[in-house]
This record gives sequence, structure tokens and C-alpha cells, in this order.
Amino acid sequence: MLFNFKILLNNATLRTGHNIMVRNFQHGQPLRKDVQLKGRDLLTLKNFTGEEIKYMLWLSADLKFRIKQKGEYLPLLQGKSLGMIFEKRSTRTRLSTETGFALLGGHPSFLTTQDIHLGVNESLTDTARVLSSMTDAVLARVFKHSDLDILAKEASIPIVNGLSDMYHPIQILADYLTLQEHYGSLKGLTLSWIGDGNNILHSIMMSAAKFGMHLQVATPKGYEPDPSITKLAEQYATENGTKLSLMNDPLEAAKGANVLITDTWISMGQEEEKKMRLQAFQGYQITMKTAKVAASDWTFLHCLPRKAEEVDDEVFYSPRSLVFPEAENRKWTIMAVMVSLLTDYSPELQKPKF
Repeated sequence: MLFNFKILLNNATLRTGHNIMVRNFQHGQPLRKDVQLKGRDLLTLKNFTGEEIKYMLWLSADLKFRIKQKGEYLPLLQGKSLGMIFEKRSTRTRLSTETGFALLGGHPSFLTTQDIHLGVNESLTDTARVLSSMTDAVLARVFKHSDLDILAKEASIPIVNGLSDMYHPIQILADYLTLQEHYGSLKGLTLSWIGDGNNILHSIMMSAAKFGMHLQVATPKGYEPDPSITKLAEQYATENGTKLSLMNDPLEAAKGANVLITDTWISMGQEEEKKMRLQAFQGYQITMKTAKVAASDWTFLHCLPRKAEEVDDEVFYSPRSLVFPEAENRKWTIMAVMVSLLTDYSPELQKPKF
């Protein structure tokens, strides 16, 4: 009989309530945690409250400060191993996860489709159970989000979404950490998304309102975000008193925005649509003309890799562009995710303002 330890842990959490006393073994001091993430999956930010996401960002800032600024060695993941399933190639996701997990004393194991072909050579159910017996967590970068749902259902260890066709939650954590570092707070910012209604946008829509951020979205007709995600995002906006606007005019979406954001117009697996997409996205390139209608303190984000048709060099390499700090923060945020899901560590750094 296979026990699902995630369910057992969640049940125990419910019995003890939300305020849990845990012992921080790194320092030997009992600390109070109002957020309990240990043992959970991270498939989409839809499943996390604003306070839970803020906690992961707080932990990201803490690890970055203690390791990068103070030069401390924190083997918080010593003795733990991570399975990394990559159906899609990657620079930032692979490097940030491998180096970050190892920096914390853990052992990451990289698996491509040449090593493990999900649902082909072995069923997803069997794969999940085998990985559960050999690793402490799995990060999977897949084509179909439904594959992650099956892995999470069948595994007894945390499953982390490294990217799927529907969501890219770990990218958005890096984006938010970058903006918090730059602006000092996220509440009240207006984000402008100009581009495809894709997995990055979906993850922003599932989280921005929880921080009190407004979102203005411009996509070409026929490339809007998923209707079910839009409906839920509208609910979040209402609950949190924020504004969500969807349109087809890039300049209108950029008006008054603090942050201009775009992404690739042609995702992996959409190569056959390249000619059609390039035509549909004419006029969506972010330039200084776009920036002129934004807020005076505008900044620019792009998850990379970037193509010139998406944003010109003047914006991309300008002092307003935060793309390289954003890329670096992929490492600190994925480290925080792993520490949150696998340990009882609590941040020492004072909680940042969100």
C-alpha cells in the first residue's frame, strides 16, 4: 500500500490549525509560522493565498541576503535530492534549480526525454511512485499541465511546476521579487502585459490582485488569455479592490503603467504558427513610444529568451530594464520554494513590505 504523505501532512496541519510552532534547526530557536507550505505542491499560484506567496518572496529575500550579501553557507537541503524532469529545453529554469538546490546542500538530478519520457515508456502513475521512493521533490517542465496534475495526484512528495502550457508560477515569483526590490512595495503598482495570452500572463492573473496590483492586458484578437482564468482573475480583482482590464490596444494597456511586461510570441511547440503569429502581433513591440505613455517610473520585464520583434534594444538594454536582475532572481526564488516545501526553516531577515 502506497501512503500519500502529502495528504497526511495536510490533515495534520488542519488538526493543529494555521498557527504552527516549528523549531528552526539551523539556529535552534523555536519560531512561529503563520504559513505552512511544507509538503505541498506548487502547480499554480491559484492554489496559494497572498500571504503564502508573500512568505515565499520573504524567504527568497532572506536567502539572497544571507548567502549572497553575508556569504553564509546554509546547507538547508543537505541529504535531500530533487528529480528534474525537462520535456522542454531551458536556460534559467535548469541553471537556477540545479545550482540553487546544490548551493543549499542538496543533490539535483536532471532528466530529459532521453532519460524519462512521461507517459510513453512508463505511465505517469508509475513514474510518480518511483520518483517518490527515490527523491524528496520533483520539478517538472512539461508541455501539458494535465501531466503535472497526474504527477501531483500520484506522488507522495511535492511536485513543482517548472513550466506548463497553462502556468509558469516560479517565473512570476522572480518577477515579484525583482519589483519588490526595485519599488520597495508591490501594492498599488499597475502592471501592463503586452503580448500573447500565455502561461506567464495566466500566472500573473492568478496572483497580482492578491498583492493589490492592477493589471492592464493587451493581446491581439484570438490570442486572449484562457476564459476560465480570466473569470477567476476578475473575481480576485473584485475581492481585492484592484482593476483588471483586457483590450487589444498595446498603447492603451501601457497608459499609466509602472511595469511593462512581454514575453515570446512563439512558445516552444508553436513553431509551425510562426508566420501567422508574427503577422498577428504586428504593432505589439514594446518601444520608447510605448514607454512614453507609461508612468514616469516605468520599468520593463521579460522572462527571456527575448526576440527583437517583442521589444527593441533601446528599451531592453535601458536602465529601466530589470530583465537581468529578474533572471538572477529565478535562482533565489526557486531556492525559497524548495526550502518552503521541504524544511521548517524560517527567515531571519525582517519581512519586506509588500
